[in-house]
Amino acid sequence: MIADKTVLSVSGLCKQYGAKSAVDNVSFKVKPNEIIGLLGPNGAGKTTTISMILGVLEPSAGTIVIEGVDLREKRSQALLNTNFTAVYAPLPGNLTVLENLHIFGLLYGVNDLPQRIKSLLKQFDLEAFQNTKCGALSSGEQTRVSLAKAMLNRPHLLLLDEPTASLDPATAREIRAKIRAFTSEGTGGVLWTSHNMHEVEDVCDRVLFLSHGKILLEGNPKTLPSEHGKKNLEDLFVAVAREPLTLQNG
Repeated sequence: MIADKTVLSVSGLCKQYGAKSAVDNVSFKVKPNEIIGLLGPNGAGKTTTISMILGVLEPSAGTIVIEGVDLREKRSQALLNTNFTAVYAPLPGNLTVLENLHIFGLLYGVNDLPQRIKSLLKQFDLEAFQNTKCGALSSGEQTRVSLAKAMLNRPHLLLLDEPTASLDPATAREIRAKIRAFTSEGTGGVLWTSHNMHEVEDVCDRVLFLSHGKILLEGNPKTLPSEHGKKNLEDLFVAVAREPLTLQNG
């Protein structure tokens, strides 16, 4: 049970590289059963933010609290029910699908691991590939394995960095449906980055637009564009990338 009904709370988060601010005073929350889109052009600070939430990067300032546990003070406990997948973090290619899921399941301390793996192989249509080395799979198949890995420990916080980037439209639609089901059926929340604005409109309850490390805009992806004089989310994304000052002052 999540006492304060918040899966993730980020407050005043900063990451400084010399004189450059990669992330500048970012604050937001992710609640149970909520999918939050973290949007913005390349270099806006999305992946840096996710890396700090995962404990891979040390923040220059600010706090990250996962289910009431401060990441800086109790990293292992805070990340116990967290998982992620990203296109830049492929699973070991010399191991089979089954071997990868088994090893990561042991690392996460998953109970009844053989049954959990069997269930995920079926859920992500991977039964035919379980004895295939991940390096021999197509990019779409590798993405499905990575998502299965991300679900192994039934995470309460799921971080998805471009999770459907290499998938064909039909498979991407199936994956979005699975992630929506994950959030609606359990107590988990999702932080999702994507450059596919149609996908974002389809899956996200709320979006945060980052520009130069700061949150420039936030709101409902279906209504936010019209609030800023844009026809759709894609037009708003382009404006954030090209003309952030006009939006900030608008």
